[in-house]
Amino acid sequence: QVQLVESGGDLVQAGGSLRLSCAASGKIFSIGVMGWDRQAPGKQRELVASITNGGITNYADSVKGRFTISRDNAKNTVYLQMDSLKSEDTDVYYCFTGPPWSWGQGTQVTVSS
Repeated sequence: QVQLVESGGDLVQAGGSLRLSCAASGKIFSIGVMGWDRQAPGKQRELVASITNGGITNYADSVKGRFTISRDNAKNTVYLQMDSLKSEDTDVYYCFTGPPWSWGQGTQVTVSS
């Protein structure tokens, strides 16, 4: 079983930046994909960004050009650099890895306008 610990969520003003981190530990043999989802209360969870162990990235259209995902395979850690933050980016952000798929507990990002 893989454990994921997220950090970096905070309150920030619109236009500001945050960097989220997620460290994986436990029964790790090879992590294929790492990424971030987000979900606001009453809304469906959506994919924000993902990155394969080969470095191929995928982004939601709403964050393209503003967010950058990266990973350190030696540390089993994934990062999400979030720039030009908007109020609509306010959500709980969940780190995930897989397959098999595991999710972290989430970290709150709040963007004030």
